[in-house]
Amino acid sequence: MEDLRRHLLWQEEAGGRALLVDAAKQSAERSAALRSMLPPRGEAKSQPAAAPATPEPARPSSPSPAAEPQAPAPRPALVRPVEAASSGLLIDVPQKAPPHAGPLPGVADGERPTLDQIRRELGDCQRCKLCSGRKNIVFGVGNPRAELVFVGEGPGEQEDLQGVPFVGAAGELLTKMIQAMGFSRDQVYICNVVKCRPPGNRNPEPDEITACEPFLRAQLLAIQPKVIVALGKFAAQTLLRDSTPITRLRGQWREYQGVKLMPTFHPAYLLRSPQEKRKAWEDLQQVMKIFGRQPGART
Repeated sequence: MEDLRRHLLWQEEAGGRALLVDAAKQSAERSAALRSMLPPRGEAKSQPAAAPATPEPARPSSPSPAAEPQAPAPRPALVRPVEAASSGLLIDVPQKAPPHAGPLPGVADGERPTLDQIRRELGDCQRCKLCSGRKNIVFGVGNPRAELVFVGEGPGEQEDLQGVPFVGAAGELLTKMIQAMGFSRDQVYICNVVKCRPPGNRNPEPDEITACEPFLRAQLLAIQPKVIVALGKFAAQTLLRDSTPITRLRGQWREYQGVKLMPTFHPAYLLRSPQEKRKAWEDLQQVMKIFGRQPGART
């Protein structure tokens, strides 16, 4: 009986050591597979996954360096967004697109351009399909050194006919809004994201915005305003590189390359939804405070 007991104890110890060897081998293989999925060093900091816990054998002769019995392996799906940039494991976190990084038209050696230089660079623009249906390029209008700039999305029918932004029904409302703020149109600058009218006043398409956006950014570099008012979602989302709906963006101070930016509703939307004028007026009152202006009569 004593010989049988010693034989069984020997098998139990041998089995425990085999279990640890197998666990260490499996853990090493899993770690190697995870490391092969992460970006190379220098491109993104990797966060190696911990080895999964190994059940404690009956009588281990020595601890395995690869096993961590009290540290369960992290699951990539539970990585917090703040860790995503360093771990490289969470791939479905929305990322903001970077600002336009290419050369700006009319800008030489980083110098401050003039609006005339940018307009000459724009020329008889054929950079996107909008050129085929336009009557006039609608570049912008107002004070070239304005402290306050209004940016809309694109010209409408009257703007296309006259070559001047915001002269239709939405333009009349914008003029009243500007006057209620204590400014005149001659004191501010007004422009659009795209310089040609989209057919039927449809929304500008991504390729059209991409073609025209460098000119908008060059205009803002030339003017260097104190405050930008982004009228509607396309102006706000283009400048901020943020796809948040305008209903959530509006009324919240943001920043565009060091310039204060206030997103608010587009005048055309306010004509369709007059009940929202109160919110737009609240947004504009925040802008007025920056300039030390007292609220006038609400539009």
